[in-house]
Amino acid sequence: MKVAVIGAGTIGSAVAKALAEAGYQVTATRRHIEKVKWLEEAGVRLERDNRKASKEADIVIIAVKPNKVGKVLEEIRNEVKGKIVISLAAGIPLKLLKEFAPEAKFVRAMPNIAVLVKESFTAYATQDLGEEEIETVEKLFSAFGKCLRIEEEYMDAITGLSGSGPAYVSVFLEAMMYGGLKVGLPRDIARLAAAQTLLGTAKLLLELGDHPAEIRDMVITPGGTTIDGIFELEEGKIRTAIMKAIDAATKKSKILSTRILNST
Repeated sequence: MKVAVIGAGTIGSAVAKALAEAGYQVTATRRHIEKVKWLEEAGVRLERDNRKASKEADIVIIAVKPNKVGKVLEEIRNEVKGKIVISLAAGIPLKLLKEFAPEAKFVRAMPNIAVLVKESFTAYATQDLGEEEIETVEKLFSAFGKCLRIEEEYMDAITGLSGSGPAYVSVFLEAMMYGGLKVGLPRDIARLAAAQTLLGTAKLLLELGDHPAEIRDMVITPGGTTIDGIFELEEGKIRTAIMKAIDAATKKSKILSTRILNST
């Protein structure tokens, strides 16, 4: 299957690479091709012409910034008639995507940068696709990691949680690493210990199906070391800070949507 990725920026390049490695024939577009020449090593064909790439593709993925989605769709609207078009842009509702290219079949999706290591969580919403087409799309998304179909009303919240999530987790990981440095660990050991601890904990949560609090209580013992650490985290209101971060990012996604709707 031929896939065109329109906009080989950070996320677009990650998506193009993952799909090429999964066996798709991928063409990625970008104005300055020289900046993404490395994609050719993964088998991605590079192209400057959005129309040409879209015309030759079976599925088109839009990976440009939200304020450029309308312009791109108007440019390629004749080339995507009857085709599945997947928008990765935050804040752009299916209704508006349909107005830009009425004869395309749209999917609104939100992966995250973990596409680079095929461990993304990709949520998507659609109103146009039949069951066979949904299977096709989910097979494509499986090249990124795990995927889940959701109601479109939750897409802004997904943007705030898992779309932006790797940035929050990176801050937490950095803090753990610096904590290790503070108590005397060499930098490479602190980095590995922090990252593997996070990875292992996430795997525990997914495989055991427990509430995070149950995993926490597996570690805490009366009068032990962990309870003192938890006390400090609670005093620093870490949970409140993370919840506020997700809430703020969700609200920003909704604002982006409102701005774009008002400008059309």
